[in-house]
Amino acid sequence: MKTLKILTGLALLIVISAFAADNFNLLDDGYAIGDTVDDFSLKNVDGEMVSLSDYKDAKGFIVVFTCNTCPFAQANEDRILQLDIKYKASGYPVIAINPNDAEVKRGEDFAAMQNRARSNGYTFPYLMDGSNGVHARFGAVKTPTVFVLQKNASGESVVRYMGSVDDSARDAATVNEKFVENAVDALLEGKQVKKTTTKAIGCGIKA
Repeated sequence: MKTLKILTGLALLIVISAFAADNFNLLDDGYAIGDTVDDFSLKNVDGEMVSLSDYKDAKGFIVVFTCNTCPFAQANEDRILQLDIKYKASGYPVIAINPNDAEVKRGEDFAAMQNRARSNGYTFPYLMDGSNGVHARFGAVKTPTVFVLQKNASGESVVRYMGSVDDSARDAATVNEKFVENAVDALLEGKQVKKTTTKAIGCGIKA
């Protein structure tokens, strides 16, 4: 009986620890709302290097940390594609970044990224973070995690929203609130973003 109680206690501790880890959203030392983002240069699936500074006419960006294998990332894939289609012409293109280390997580290598982008008709860059640590600078620990950036008068990119695409991590049919769309719409209208931070729900980044 004593052994059973010990085992039960250990199991409960593991469950609590796992729950806490799963609900850990953004790193304390990542960007906060209002912070200016450092530019980066990452390899796209077409072999070209991509930076925020390449987008001279952009008003801002929808930066998405996503990947090939996470079920949550896959479930949001079409929604991310629709965000690019809807907002690119208005000055807010999607830039997707894969933060996973291919040596740690199988199926996240560059060739797999190229295949996924081609098979699913990506209209946006799909960049490999690799050892660059861009996701850590942003503070992303889950895929998918979205950051809406707005260019200021100096051309710097400022964080205006961070978190989930919307309020349905898996099923697009059950979406009630579109967090990213609401944020971008507000910025395009010259208004403040009302909901600036939400919980990013997804798979832990393997880096």
